[in-house]
Formats: sequence, C-alpha cells, structure tokens
Amino acid sequence: MKEKYLRTAVHYKGRAVGFRSDEVLLPNGKKGVREYLDHLGAVAVVPFLDSPFKVPLEKARVVMVKQYRYPVRKITEELPAGKLDKGENILSCIKRELKEETGYTAKRFEKLVSYWPTPAFANEVIHIFWADGLTEGRMKPDEDEFLERLVLPFGKLLEKVRSGEIQDSKTMLGLLACAQFLGR
Repeated sequence: MKEKYLRTAVHYKGRAVGFRSDEVLLPNGKKGVREYLDHLGAVAVVPFLDSPFKVPLEKARVVMVKQYRYPVRKITEELPAGKLDKGENILSCIKRELKEETGYTAKRFEKLVSYWPTPAFANEVIHIFWADGLTEGRMKPDEDEFLERLVLPFGKLLEKVRSGEIQDSKTMLGLLACAQFLGR
C-alpha cells in the first residue's frame, strides 16, 4: 500500500505555501505523480478569558478574531492562528500569534489536537491548543492582516458551529475538542 518517493518538481514556492509534484513508485510497480500543496504547518489557540475550570464551560469567554478571507470572499470568525516559520517551535508560534492577533498573552497552554486539514492534497499539520490566564495588551497584526478582536461565550460559539455560521475547520475542531476534553 505504501508508495516510494522517486523525485520532486517544485512548481511554485511562495511566502506561505508551495506547490509540488512528486514522482512515486506505486505498490503495483508502476510510476505515478502526486501533486500537493507544501506547507510548514500552523497553530491555533482557544484563548479563554475565564478559566474553564472556574466558571461553567458554556459561559467561559473566548477571544476570537474577525477577518476577511479572500478565497471564500467572506468575513469569518476564527480562533487566533497562524503559520509556523521554518524551524519555529510550536509553543513559540502559538504565543506569537496570540499576541499579534489579539494582544493577549497567556499563562497556560494545553494541547488539544494536531490534525491534517486536507491530507489528499496538502501536507499541512495544524496544532490546536487552549489557553487561559490571559493578560490584555496591544494587538500587533502583520502588515497585511486586518483583524477585529471579539469576545464571545463558549456556548454561543458552539451554537455558531452547529448553525453553520462558523465554517473554518480549525475553529470548529478547536471548539469541539474543547467541549470534549474540558466538558464536565
């Protein structure tokens, strides 16, 4: 069932993603081509303003970001997130992205899950954590990021997932994983 890598052709290498095609040897001995998006990976965080252990989980407030996503031509509500830089530690990236996108820093980070959003055509892995013990500060978004910070109760966010108002996969998975792992 496993395929053997033979060679790579790089078709595009951008700031955030690249596109490659690899020639592989298939299990039946024939050659095949696997085209895919090459990505260093990303992080996302569910940042709780209220400790999910001190208040009912559905009432715990979560810091989110609102932004325009060009590929889907919509304003989305998402968890703070961003891509890993080459060689960057996952926890360092989460701290950096939380600060840049929301202005907050956190005392505690706990891993929820790592997953492949689209393993059929991309090698990206997204690592999702939750955080609490937040301290507010100034947002420092990237030059090309235009974000609005918003705070919503966890229960309201789950309603938005169920209604289809939130469709971003990392946000849906992060919130549902919190409900599963932190739910009482």
